[in-house]
Formats: sequence, structure tokens, C-alpha cells
Amino acid sequence: MRDNGVEPVEPGLESPLDAAISHRDRGTLAMVQQALARGDTRLAFQPIVRADGMGVAFFEGLIRILDETGRIIPARDFMGAVEDSDIGRQIDCAALTIGLQMLKDHPTLRLSINMSARSVGYPRWMTILRTCLRDHPTVVERLILEITESSVMIMPEIVAIFMEDLQDKGITFALDDFGAGYTAFRHFKTFCFDILKIDGQFTRDIAEDADNQVLSEALIGLARHFGMLVVSEAVETASEAQWLAAAGVDCMQGYYYGAPSLQLPDLDTSRVMRSA
Repeated sequence: MRDNGVEPVEPGLESPLDAAISHRDRGTLAMVQQALARGDTRLAFQPIVRADGMGVAFFEGLIRILDETGRIIPARDFMGAVEDSDIGRQIDCAALTIGLQMLKDHPTLRLSINMSARSVGYPRWMTILRTCLRDHPTVVERLILEITESSVMIMPEIVAIFMEDLQDKGITFALDDFGAGYTAFRHFKTFCFDILKIDGQFTRDIAEDADNQVLSEALIGLARHFGMLVVSEAVETASEAQWLAAAGVDCMQGYYYGAPSLQLPDLDTSRVMRSA
């Protein structure tokens, strides 16, 4: 065996790297648990704007937690460690609770909230949603539930039934981060998503990147065939926005239009927002 300079690890023992990752994840789990216990969860709102320049189509509510010092922690810093655990479901419950309250408080707001397919079978999450369906049926008509492609593939049959039931009650569904992982095109016949959100990797430098242009055009065409509204994610420059608008996307999301903010803009005056 060629010597690669790596010390062998005895069977049943963690490598130093695995031990470090495990320690970090335990610390993250503890931080999130403590934030949930304190009620230190918030939504940060990012606009999804119409490609025709006619203003904001809806906002995405992105979950945030506050650590013990009040520092804002974005989802990317903790969701990987909690996604497969009960804490991940509690995070989904917190996001849905806050999002539904915002919809009640702002009658003109249309809001998308992220969820995991695992939450479909989580009693508390389903109770929160179905209680609002019963008591505030017009509120949920402005709710969009975003599910990532990778999450859908965990339990496709259950998700398909869940979606069909709730779409009949007015809830909209978005397939998030499409193209980021294993793409099973056959499932487009099974699922009836209303919105397709194209992963940001296909947006990057699209005005100059011929590969991203071809791939984005193919995804736009796919969405059109299945009657879905198309959103391109991670738009950061004017040239990207111009190319995507010309290619036929319906909406765009990214720092070019606005970073996520804990403050919801004045919905009566909100138009297309661009970051400096």
C-alpha cells in the first residue's frame, strides 16, 4: 500500500477530523436548541421581483436564529447540522408560525416559507398549518411553501399527496434550488409544482457563460411545458438580470434586488429594490 502520509485510524475510533466535525455539530445543536427555547427565531425577508420591472411578486421568509449575544445566525450556519433531527422540524415549525402571523398582520403580503419534506409527517407542523387553514382560510391563499428538490426525493409519493391536498385549499408550492442536486425529470409528471426556482449556480455570469445560458434556457423551457412560474435565484448583477429577463424568466431573486432583511418593507410602496 502506498504511504500517503495519513495515520491509519483504528476500527471503531473517530478520526481527528470526524471528531472535530462531531464536536462542532453538537455545539450547533445546543445553540439552536437554546435559541428555540428562548423564542429567538426570526424571518429575514428577501424580495422576489417581477422580470417585467413591475415590482415585487412576493417575499421569501428565511429563518434566522439569535444566539445568546443577540447575534443573527443565518440558516446556512446551522441547518446542515439540524436538518435530519427533531430540531430541524422545530425550526420548520418556527418558520411557519412566524410566516403565518406575518400573513395575518399584512393583508397584501404574499410570502414563501421553506419546509422539509420530513415535516409532512411531523404532527406539530401539520397542526399549525391545518389550524390556520381552518381559522384563516384566506390567509393561506397567500402562502407559498418551498421544498428543495433534494428534500422532495426523500419521500416523493407522500409529498405528491400532501401537495395535491393543500393546493385544493389554495396553497402554492415552489420547487426550490432546482438543478442543485440529483434531478429526476420523471417526477415532473407526479408533482404539480406552481413555481420552479432555478438554482443560483446557473445564474452566475450567465450573460457571458454559454453553458449556463443553454442550461437555463432548457430549465425555463421545462418549466413552461409544465405550466410553472419561473424564478431565477442568486441574481447579483445588472447583466445577469437583463439576460434572464430576455430569456423569459418570470421573476428574479438575489442581492441585486435586495439582501434578506429582518425589516419587512412598506408593502404599499414596495417596488423593485436594488442593493447598492
